[in-house]
Amino acid sequence: MKVSLPARAAIEKLAGDALREDIGGGDLTAELTPQDARARARLFCRERAVLCGAAWFDEAFRQTDRDVEITWHFEDGAQLRGGEAVCEIHGRARALLAAERTAINLLQTLSGTATIARRYVEAAGGRARIMDTRKTIPGLRLAQKYAAAVGGAHNHRMGLFDQVLLKENHIAAAGSLEEAVRRARAAAPDGFVEVEVENLKQLQRALQAGAQRVLLDNFSSDQLREAAELARGRAELEASGGITLEQVPEIAATGVDFISIGALTKHLAAVDFSLRFDGA
Repeated sequence: MKVSLPARAAIEKLAGDALREDIGGGDLTAELTPQDARARARLFCRERAVLCGAAWFDEAFRQTDRDVEITWHFEDGAQLRGGEAVCEIHGRARALLAAERTAINLLQTLSGTATIARRYVEAAGGRARIMDTRKTIPGLRLAQKYAAAVGGAHNHRMGLFDQVLLKENHIAAAGSLEEAVRRARAAAPDGFVEVEVENLKQLQRALQAGAQRVLLDNFSSDQLREAAELARGRAELEASGGITLEQVPEIAATGVDFISIGALTKHLAAVDFSLRFDGA
């Protein structure tokens, strides 16, 4: 699956914001290094992981040294075995020292997202598509959505602005499920409408109201199988609600189309990377 990077401006902004957060008025320790000193370094990954975030890593160093040279041995999406050198960097020593932590923070976070996404996708075995959610780290929405896709997951809506998803409180505010769907269709006749339901009776109502996708919240496996029979050919189904990696194979076998996993972006474990200087 071909995954497109976010816009260049978004990558530059995230890396720049992260650098300013760390460096502030200047790296007091790096300034002890001679201004004209140059250094060469290698980045190692210490564990099995899916690589993701090379563009943000590069940008962090580029913003501290426009002439930095980075040679990657792997591309985003590559499965790292652990222990190998991932890339080599050559540039001004002060710049490399100042940007090191920021660059690795970005890379380890996005690689962590891609790695856990890959595990869920493999557990589903192609029977259902794994989707991310809006439960992302604030400020990292675009980057983490990209990372989830690199891991093989599908992106759910980017935000509140690009798809209607009627949840319990939206339905309560509208007065009924049917009225909520009617208003959504009236506001955007060609738009995609998804409705969250909590039982099979609500699923029937959502199908009759014309929902194009129904989110099944905390359904058991037996309920998911029954839902798949009811909705066959009428709407897509998305299973959601605290689904663990161990539960994915069974849920994928029920016939649902999607399994949405908030853990892809909120429960991630950063991948262990280390930058080692080799000298000039």
